[in-house]
Formats: sequence, C-alpha cells, structure tokens
Amino acid sequence: MSASPLSEPTTTARIPREIWVLIASAFVIALGFGLILPVLPQFAQSFGVGATASSIVVSAFAFFRLLFAPVGGRLIARMGERPIYLAGLLIVAVSTGATAFAQTYWQLLVFRGLGGIGSVMFTVSAVALIVRLAPPTIRARVSSVYASAFLFGGILGPVVGGLLGNLGLRVPFLVYAVALVLAAALVGVFLSGASLRPAEGHREMPVMTVREGWRDSAYRASIGSAFANGWANFGVRNAILPLFAAVVIGKQPWVAGTALAVFAAGNAVGLTVAGRMSDRVGRRPFIIGGLLVSGVATAVTGFATDLTTLVVLSVVAGVGAGTLNPAQQASLADVVGRDRNGGPALAAFQMSSDTGAIIGPVLAGLLIDNGSYPLAFGVTGLITLLAVIPWLRARETHDVRHGARFDAAKRPADPTESESTVAEGTREA
Repeated sequence: MSASPLSEPTTTARIPREIWVLIASAFVIALGFGLILPVLPQFAQSFGVGATASSIVVSAFAFFRLLFAPVGGRLIARMGERPIYLAGLLIVAVSTGATAFAQTYWQLLVFRGLGGIGSVMFTVSAVALIVRLAPPTIRARVSSVYASAFLFGGILGPVVGGLLGNLGLRVPFLVYAVALVLAAALVGVFLSGASLRPAEGHREMPVMTVREGWRDSAYRASIGSAFANGWANFGVRNAILPLFAAVVIGKQPWVAGTALAVFAAGNAVGLTVAGRMSDRVGRRPFIIGGLLVSGVATAVTGFATDLTTLVVLSVVAGVGAGTLNPAQQASLADVVGRDRNGGPALAAFQMSSDTGAIIGPVLAGLLIDNGSYPLAFGVTGLITLLAVIPWLRARETHDVRHGARFDAAKRPADPTESESTVAEGTREA
C-alpha cells in the first residue's frame, strides 16, 4: 500500500478553461450588480416608504432565490448547467430592465423579486460546474479567483453606480440589464459542451442528497456559516449600510458607494490570502477566523460617526468575509467531491444563505425603525459570531499532509473516527 494523491500537486494544477470563462462572466455580473447597490434602497424610498419597506425589496430578491433553489438544482441535474446558467442571466436581465421602469413600490418589489429566480439558476449552475472541474489541490484558489472576479466588479460597480445615480436612480438598472446580456453572450460563445451530465455511454453520477450531506459535520457547519454570511454580508450590508451612510455621513450616492466599494476591497485582500493558504494548512482556521473578524467589525459598525471610521470598519469586515468565503466554498466542494452530482446539496447550501439574506434585512429594518442602527448592526454581528460554534466541532475536510482532499465517498460515515483511519481513504493499492 502506498500513498497516492488523488490530484495533481498544487504547483502544477491549472485552472480549467471553462472556469476562466465563468470567472470573466462573474466580473461582468458583479460590475452590473454593484451599479444598483448604492441606489436600490434610495430608489425604494423614493416611493415614500421607510427603512423596513426598502429592506424588503432586497429580501424579496433573496426570497425568490430561496423558493426556486430546489427546482433550480433539479433542472441543473437534468439539463446541465450551461443552459440553466444562460436562462438565469437572461431572466435577471429582463427583471432588472423592468425594475428601471417601475412606477410604484409594488411594481419595484415584484420586478426586483422575480430576478431572484434567474439569480439562483446561474449561481448554483456556476458553483456546480466549479465543484466538478476544479482540481482538488487548488479548490480554495479556484474559489478565491472566482470570488475575486465578483469583488473586483464589486469594487468598481458601486463607485460607478453612485456616479450614475446622480444622473437618475433608474439609470444604473438599465446599465445592469445590458451587462447581464453581455455576460450571457460571453458564456454562450466560449462555454460549450460543459455539463453536469456524463458523456454518452458513461454511468450516471450518483446524486448527493441533503440528508447524506447532513451526516457530515463540515456540511452542517457550512449551512450555519452560509446563513450568517447571507444575513450579514448579502442582506444587511447591502440593504442597511447605504441607508446608514446616508443618515450619518451624507445623502450623496457616492458615500454609500464608497462604503460598499472598500468592503469589497477588503474582501479581495482576504480572498487572496485565504485562497492560497487554506489549500496548504486546511479550511477550518480561515473559516473560523473570517467569521470572528467579520462578526466583530459588523457589530461595531453602527457606532461609526464619520466616513473615515465607516471606511475602516468596512475594510476590516470585508477582510473577514473574504477570508471566510474561499475556505468555506472549498470545504463544501471537498464534501461533495468530483464524482457526484451535488445539485441538491449545493442548492440547500444556497438556500441557507438566501434565508439569512431574507431575514436579516427585514429584522434589521424593524430594529432601526423601533430602535437604532447600532442595535441592528450589533444583532447582525452576533449572528455571525454564533456561526463559529459549529465549526469548532466540525471536521477538517482537506488532507493537508498529502496535498489532496479525501473523497467524501471514501471517508467513514462517523466523522469522529480516528484521523489515521480517515487517511486511508487517500491510499490506493
């Protein structure tokens, strides 16, 4: 019996061409999405509603993502990720274009919410393809590069969106719709033949169910951290931070855009470090550290009284979130493995994040309307810190000694089994 790595060494493994196509598309999508972040809450309030109602617009998008996630996972397994990815982009493009012409708050709510259907389609499709194609020894690096594309677009997008907002609150939505069409064209032209379905004549890949994943302590912990991350960074930060910046600093759209952009910049720093290091030393240290840093910085954000303090706290929170994301994504990929169809399990992970993104802004809005901004951000930070607890008992999914992950299908069902026994899963006769 001799040790045999399951994949290429980290120094020789390369990112597949299909993933580079998704990375380029991610940048275009994030650039467009960043355009509307600074103006969406103010656009909602232009119809005469308060903080709670404007936050519900953000939550509605996540709510439709949540509802459609199980259907999206089944469609991907049946039809392949490429057609579902393209359909999702076009659905969000139409929804965003319609949002620009909303004449009432309820039209805005419906048009923006329906875009969540397309969003979950292209999000889960991209994650499923990355899980299948990424070499195991560079999973965190692949997740880091992919997320960095979103963040670089996120850094530029809010700044440009804040400037475009000066031309009218509807303009960024029209530009975002065009960006989505461009992303669909990019994928349609350069990503061909990639599918979760095996080639004709090959056996069907077994499906990893949510119940099967739930038996794994790392999967359970990832569900909890996804919920907290969705609550804090996809929900409250996008919905509440622009309103907080307008109240404390100034109502100009560029103020909110700056706060969101520096968060994305800090995120990029965290991604760069964690993306490479977690492939070498393991996933858990970066997940736990990222949750702690992000949680503390978020909890004290509500006490910022000037732009400098808000910028510093946003950068620190961004570093924490950036440290968390690639390690968490890689750990999830370790659990699913390359030889299984992880659609249902990945959809459940996405649903957990979306649930947090739904509940977080609504509760934060209620806390603001009936309490204060410090209370809203304090509760959000606490939720993030609580997500650390499951990870303290979760297993490490990456076998750093051999530079390869041990296949989820080969590890023992009991996560508490000794490490020496688990390591045997990486050996071949």
